[in-house]
Amino acid sequence: MAGDARCPSADDAVDAVDFRAPSFLRAHVGAILAFYRGAERDPAGGMFHGYRDDGSVYDRRTRHLVSSARFVFNHAMAWRHFGDPYHRAALAHAWCFLEQVHRDADGRYAWVLDWDGSAAAVRDRTQRTYGLAFVLLAHAHARMAGVTDADPDAVFAILEQRLWEPRNGLYADEADGGWRVASYRGQNANMHACEAMLAAFDATGAQRFVQRALRLAEAVVCGLAAQCGGLVWEHYHADWSADWTYNRGRRDDLFRPWGVQTGHLTEWAKLLLQLEQRLPSAQRPPWLLQRAQALFAAAMRHGWDARHGGLIYGFAPDGTAYDTDKHFWVHAESFAAAAALAVRTGDARYWDWYARIWQVAWRHLVDRVHGAWYRVRAADFAPLDDHKSPPGKTDYHTMGACYEVLHWLGQRPGGREPDAELLR
Repeated sequence: MAGDARCPSADDAVDAVDFRAPSFLRAHVGAILAFYRGAERDPAGGMFHGYRDDGSVYDRRTRHLVSSARFVFNHAMAWRHFGDPYHRAALAHAWCFLEQVHRDADGRYAWVLDWDGSAAAVRDRTQRTYGLAFVLLAHAHARMAGVTDADPDAVFAILEQRLWEPRNGLYADEADGGWRVASYRGQNANMHACEAMLAAFDATGAQRFVQRALRLAEAVVCGLAAQCGGLVWEHYHADWSADWTYNRGRRDDLFRPWGVQTGHLTEWAKLLLQLEQRLPSAQRPPWLLQRAQALFAAAMRHGWDARHGGLIYGFAPDGTAYDTDKHFWVHAESFAAAAALAVRTGDARYWDWYARIWQVAWRHLVDRVHGAWYRVRAADFAPLDDHKSPPGKTDYHTMGACYEVLHWLGQRPGGREPDAELLR
């Protein structure tokens, strides 16, 4: 069972670990799941969202939409891959909270809730494309895991009706509770919308989802990237002209950091190859692979820390380092992209990058005592806090990256058919 699996011990030499082995990747997912398994479920509703390094819960009340949706993804994938009934039950528990507590009678999803165990007070009711993208992702993966009332089309309709800008081929970033759209525009929300569209296509087979993913991808990595020398800039004005100063010098905005994000370059590289796979062979534009290779190359060129190893968080448009902290998700997305490029191109140099990224992560970011990955470390990998998994994390990136590598290695979920009775 996944929750009982373990990674090689802390005494194992990093050079002896075969990071490409499916058995390693499955065991690593199991070790991450085990970190959460003992404490994640709040019997009163939903999952706890704040964990210290040792797995203890430090915040029992905050419920963030992103974490609530990502817990659905985590347990839907675990149920499909491992067949452990624990994950089936955890999926049902997480799903009910997402749909019955985060969602209001008008179909809006609260961004942040304060949950006292019996009722939820809305701390932030802003309707964000980023959050709705993860709700769509949750619906898609819940559908594939057998949740019969999961409805990707309904979430897609909200995005289309409220936030889609057809002239630009992109989604506006946010609206207030009355659906008045704000002036800020961002690529990050659209990147995750692209990811969610691909999952919705997998869940439904509907071509509109893969075509929308293609349009989003082209708008960002070809259109917007032209404003930043082919790189992916994060922030834009209402007319989608680049905002070069938004959040510069501010490090506390989890979803809107300044600079070119190393991990977003590699995450887009991964998504472009996922998109290519889902298109008919005669309809695969060559720019998908070309841009994936270029973005990965730029991430390694500007993002790799030659002194300490690992990948920095972000850099300026001219390539100079800006935020040199080492974030868990950057490394996870990057090894997933490296594996995808290695298989897609047959170029062994991508496997070299895959091993190099994993070796750094194994030494410095993976907690082989308590499980899961540390969220962030300083440039030299010194600890910055003991909040391993604050609201928004859930290790969706790390487990998702392992599943993605398994996919490229030809490994599929464990052969379980969806359970038609789940949450009927």
